Amino acid sequence: MATAPKNIVLVGPMGTGKTTIGKLLAKELGYDFVDSDREIEARCGADIPWIFDVEGEQGFRDRETAVLQELVDAPHTVIATGGGAVVRPENQATMMRAGAIVYLHTSVEQQYERTRKDRRRPLLQQKDPKAVLQALMAQREPIYRDIADIIVDTDRRKPWAVAREIVRQLREMVHGCS
Repeated sequence: MATAPKNIVLVGPMGTGKTTIGKLLAKELGYDFVDSDREIEARCGADIPWIFDVEGEQGFRDRETAVLQELVDAPHTVIATGGGAVVRPENQATMMRAGAIVYLHTSVEQQYERTRKDRRRPLLQQKDPKAVLQALMAQREPIYRDIADIIVDTDRRKPWAVAREIVRQLREMVHGCS
């Protein structure tokens, strides 16, 4: 794609498909792909639930901020971020300077269906994970929408269809037409 954004940053709640769609999008664009959560785990030598247990959410968010600041410097990369990465204003600024931000929107019901059996999501290890998802969505969705250049719904859609829609919208953004 001529004059494509330097990078594409995928934001959205957990269970929206950022990693799956990000890999497909990177392949379609000829970009590299990196998942910020997996990068944190690789650098730390531990999984995210362990980091939350030992360092708490604050420690994890500190690591997330540091990793994001590094990842955005590599050109032609699709970066899948963690659902809460947008909470910190410095992360929002980092993402905005990285390139195009794509908000992958999904309903709380779809999130719950996609994450209910996943034990690797520390914030959902509660008595009522659906209530947690609703509270997180209420807090974070205004931020996702505010920083997004493109918003795409992922509910009951095939990941490749979402990736192709993002490519189409990126072309429109770059060329100013469809």
